Amino acid sequence: MSSMSRRTLLRSVAVGGAALSAPALLSACSTNSGDGDVSNAGKKLAPWPAYRPTAKAPKPDLAPSEAGVQAGYTAYPADLAQSVARTPGDGSTVKVMTVSFGVPPKPASANQFWAAVEKALGVKIEYTIVSQADYQKKMATVMAGDADSLPDIINMFSGFVLPREGQFVQRRAEDLTPFLSGEAIADYPNLANIPTHAWRDMGRIGGRIHGIPLERPLPGSTLWINQGTFTDAGMKEGWTSDDFAAVAKQATSGRTYALGAAQGSGFCNGFHSAAHNAPQGWAVSEDGTFLPGYADERYKASIAFRAQLRKEGSFYPDSTSVSQIDLTTLYYNGTVGSMQDGFGAYLPKYREAPGGMTPAAALPYSVGGTSGGIVAARRSFGYTVLKKAKKERIQLLLRVLDYLAAPFGSKEWELVHYGVEGTHFTRGKDGSPEPTKLGDVENNTNLPLKYLAEGPQVLFVPGMPDAVRALHAWQQKVVPHAVRNASFGLQSATNNAKGATLQALLDDTVTGIVAGRIPLSEWDATVKKWRARGGDRMAEEFAKDYAANT
Repeated sequence: MSSMSRRTLLRSVAVGGAALSAPALLSACSTNSGDGDVSNAGKKLAPWPAYRPTAKAPKPDLAPSEAGVQAGYTAYPADLAQSVARTPGDGSTVKVMTVSFGVPPKPASANQFWAAVEKALGVKIEYTIVSQADYQKKMATVMAGDADSLPDIINMFSGFVLPREGQFVQRRAEDLTPFLSGEAIADYPNLANIPTHAWRDMGRIGGRIHGIPLERPLPGSTLWINQGTFTDAGMKEGWTSDDFAAVAKQATSGRTYALGAAQGSGFCNGFHSAAHNAPQGWAVSEDGTFLPGYADERYKASIAFRAQLRKEGSFYPDSTSVSQIDLTTLYYNGTVGSMQDGFGAYLPKYREAPGGMTPAAALPYSVGGTSGGIVAARRSFGYTVLKKAKKERIQLLLRVLDYLAAPFGSKEWELVHYGVEGTHFTRGKDGSPEPTKLGDVENNTNLPLKYLAEGPQVLFVPGMPDAVRALHAWQQKVVPHAVRNASFGLQSATNNAKGATLQALLDDTVTGIVAGRIPLSEWDATVKKWRARGGDRMAEEFAKDYAANT
């Protein structure tokens, strides 16, 4: 593969998940709602939806585990199940809004994919599609507007911490507790197939369930390597941090660099801090005290290690300015031998890599004799909320989302992900859908239905069973060492208001230290500022919410 289109690269970033640091907060956003108590402390907690695994999904070739290893499919299912018994809609118009990582779709009047989905759902879809770059600004407008102007269905993207997001959802979105809590979710079998871990990481607001999570796999930020390059440079299983540094140095020569990093990633902060077993954001002690990972000496050691790698010349020189999209190009053309991306990026990594290149998820190195960890991702890539409406309207919208949440191996999943056979895709030798030229334009990336609702994620790479086996084996090795952010699913008013601004203080200092502009000795002072300006208050608030949820 000699070149990559911008569409393809945007798709790669979209499925990769949140591999970079969250951008800074908007300076202001009002919901005209007062302060609003979104904490779960002192509230009666709504039971999570009763998990009912679907019988419609085909049996996987590679078994999942309770710990978080995903189900793997080495071949596309031959017989697709029907997971929805009847058309969910009533012919009415449904207004929706989601984030997008693709290009604007063709209008509904000229888009066969759009028309096919509308027919299957039984509704007309009026879609507001917002690019990631414009999402914060657009959400500020939506959140500040009047209730009547809200779309029926809104995707709350987890890549940003929106100011007063919890208050907005609590006041303006439908409380879905009566429809989804406990056994009530049985009316929506595909939504009931969403595992409990996704609901927990989405979290409650004021003790109630206000959204539907977009389930994601346990592994988060992952170091994707060119396996041949790293093996030739001496990579071996069970490597130490010293081994990693030696391999990186050996794989760097001339204008080829072992390590690539994108602007905002802190020189692959996630992979390296987890390998040092530093808490990812927050840890919680046995007595319920919340401990900031940034104050942990292991986190500081990971900064020093990255600074060493950069000083030795192993990092791509423009790592403080190159975009994730451009870095993907550099990875594919061999300029860099590795890059950090979300684990979900495995699909484009394998399908779009040029001939002769084998992508692979790197195993973490050990530090001081202790096995390295990996980043445990938030198991919810955002969530979907509904505009307040009459009971019958909410039930219709939930039926629509239930259709979109169909499991892998179902007819509904195939339609929503690939479109119409013969029009948007053909079948490969193994039966896997292969997009046509029209399917490259009319698809679930440019019309991002997958950010409204989606079934549980599985491991599947069309036509590449060995890739699925490799990914499944990698997960079996690293999932037991996943380091989870203890704040997932919890509420903190201070984090909602100041979290991203304070995060920028930390991230800028990390980047400055690794880049050689700031001495490592400045780190402790930065953490002290962060704690004084809101970090310690966050710890107190998260601890209270944690106590309420356990």
